[in-house]
Amino acid sequence: MIGHLINTDIGNRGVLELYLDYRRQNFNFLHNSAEMLLNNCENVLVITGFPIPPMQQAETDGPPGALAVYRAVERLGGKAEILTYPEVKNALEPFGPRFASAPEISDYSLVIAIETPGRASDGKYYSMSGLEITRETFDWAVIKARELGIPTIGIGDGGNEAGMGKIRELVKKHIPHGEKIGSVVETDELIVSAVSNWGAYGLIAQVSIESGKNLFGNWEERRVTEAAVGAGLIDGVSKKIEVSVDGISIGLHEKMVELLKGIIQEKLR
Repeated sequence: MIGHLINTDIGNRGVLELYLDYRRQNFNFLHNSAEMLLNNCENVLVITGFPIPPMQQAETDGPPGALAVYRAVERLGGKAEILTYPEVKNALEPFGPRFASAPEISDYSLVIAIETPGRASDGKYYSMSGLEITRETFDWAVIKARELGIPTIGIGDGGNEAGMGKIRELVKKHIPHGEKIGSVVETDELIVSAVSNWGAYGLIAQVSIESGKNLFGNWEERRVTEAAVGAGLIDGVSKKIEVSVDGISIGLHEKMVELLKGIIQEKLR
């Protein structure tokens, strides 16, 4: 149910077909990711931030999801830090998370990458439209974690994010420009979603259900998105500074959050 919900492909970007094929291969991807988080929440590094060419400014998809996951880890009794860009840090600082500046990956029990660029087969980084990202990227942290045997979770919606290398052949099959933009960076577990924030929220919903704790009850989608926009983050589809995510109005994102909250409450009754 949650997997279907977070893959509602309103933007018609090929994510639905990607998801359906992926779910046939890994039906329990949400359960497996939730279990990984529950078993390794002692010290979590959450990575987010996707620069949109040509302005190379971070977008509104990713940072809200990262903050929500950060809060969930804290409520589970673990610790978390967020690795991201300066403008994303400015957006999230009022909500009180801790940030990592030069993280030592061996210190972490789990690394979660939410909507952050993953290098393509040519070593470069691309937007969904095939434009090159020339700004600093953080997929090195995922690669290092896997080298060290530290568990990793990737969350993405377009095939060009860290973690999507796990299903690169499906990205090539279903996503426009997939051969060019598709990431080769894999994670141990991968959550595919129509909007990466929704993927993060879906993970939290699944963890809530499996832990018996509502980790998502007081989430305020509009407030967090408005803070992101106030810090200069842009909509990744329209490339404008507006209170929306991936070209979808904030009102619809709020409804998605309320539906996930309702599912959690129903399951925990």
